[in-house]
Formats: sequence, structure tokens, C-alpha cells
Amino acid sequence: MSKPRVAGLIPARYGSTRLPGKALELIRGKPMIQRVYERCQKSEVLDVVAVATDDKRIADAVRAWGGEAIMTAAEHPSGTDRLAEAVRAIEADIVVNIQGDQPFINPVMIDEAVQPLIEEESVEMSTVIHPIHRTEDLENVGVVKTVVDRVGNALYFSRSLIPYPRQAVPHTVYEHVGLYVYRKDFLIKLAALPPTILEQVESLEQLRVLEYGYRIRCVETRCADHEFSGFSVDTLEDLQRAEAMLRERGLA
Repeated sequence: MSKPRVAGLIPARYGSTRLPGKALELIRGKPMIQRVYERCQKSEVLDVVAVATDDKRIADAVRAWGGEAIMTAAEHPSGTDRLAEAVRAIEADIVVNIQGDQPFINPVMIDEAVQPLIEEESVEMSTVIHPIHRTEDLENVGVVKTVVDRVGNALYFSRSLIPYPRQAVPHTVYEHVGLYVYRKDFLIKLAALPPTILEQVESLEQLRVLEYGYRIRCVETRCADHEFSGFSVDTLEDLQRAEAMLRERGLA
């Protein structure tokens, strides 16, 4: 069987609620979206990387440094819908949804997440998790938790603490990292499904997959610096913190 063609797509819209135009905000002199793009290029499994955007300013910036940009409609309700439109314009068997506001995404995590779809034909979607070590993250609704079955398929995702420690049984609580991998046809099918109740209640798009009876394979990442690789930029304060992180690690 020939190797599947893997595309890394980075949804990036201009109209962010808390920080409009954040994709083009500079982090130590370089646009955030360029940092994401360049990290993706270090992946060993991606055959192509492209930014899916609704705004000419972002597309022009991407093309200016030699990157690939795909224009999409402005009215998409989610990044998944934007990806489903963009993926029709490229040749791919497997599609990786990479968050455009995570400038330090570790390319190893991308490779880890794609592996189940390469190894097992029955896996249609995968994502990444890692153990939570900080006590304050357990009650933080911004930190999404997940529980998995013995194979590694997700049972549920929640902003609440799961599992709830009713009994003092040793266990690990996992945080979900918002990196998704889909088979192309599954992504298109998923985007056509109406939103579901739990998805709307928790404001977690991945719950749509579980509510319709599909599975998501969860891969525990080997990447150790979770604070850095999983850092998301939503505010001006986050931009300042991102620059500080680079300085702390001696990175440009």
C-alpha cells in the first residue's frame, strides 16, 4: 500500500474576538502565523503545509514569505468547516488541523498524532493528550480534560474535572491538546453534520464526533515542555508571555 499523502492545514481568520488580527501579530519580529507554519515544516510526515484563511491580509503575508495560502469563505462557524472547504483544493488522504494561535507547536506532536491513521485503517480521527501535573489546571475550565478507554479511544472531553476523584484510587488526569488529524473523507462528512447538544453545552467541537457515534484515537505525546508547545495566544498579555518564553529558552 502506498504511503498516504498528509496535509497540514492551519485555519487562521482575521476577526478574532479578543485579539483581532492576531495571526499577524509579531512575536519577536515574526508574525505568529509564520511561526506556526515554520514549526509545521519541521514535521517528518507532512507532505504539504497551507494556511486556510478568510482574509487577504493573512493570505498576502503567508505568500510573502513563500508559504501556501488557501482562501476560504468568511462565514464558517468553526475551524473544522474552514478546513473542510480548504481541503477540497489540495490533494491529500490525511488532514492535520493545526491551531493557528499556537506558535510553538512541537512538530513531533504532529507526527505522533498522524501515526495511528497510517498504521490502522479503522482509525478515522486522532488527537493528542498529556498528563496534567499542575494542581491549578485541574479546576481550570480553559484546560480541557479527557478520559480514554483501554485502547486509547476518547470516552469524553470536558472542561470539568474528569474523572471526578470520588474514591482515592491512583489515576492520571489528561489534558487534551487541540491538534486534530482526520481522513479527508471523514473531515468532509463531519463538517456536514449539525452541531450537537453536548458540543454546544461544553463549547467543545470534538464532542460532535462522539455524539454521532464516531471514535477519536488519543495519543499521549512524548513532548515534555507542555507549557511551551501547547501555549495559545488569545490576548496581548499572551503575546508578551510568548516573547518571554522564547527569551527564557534562548530561542529566536
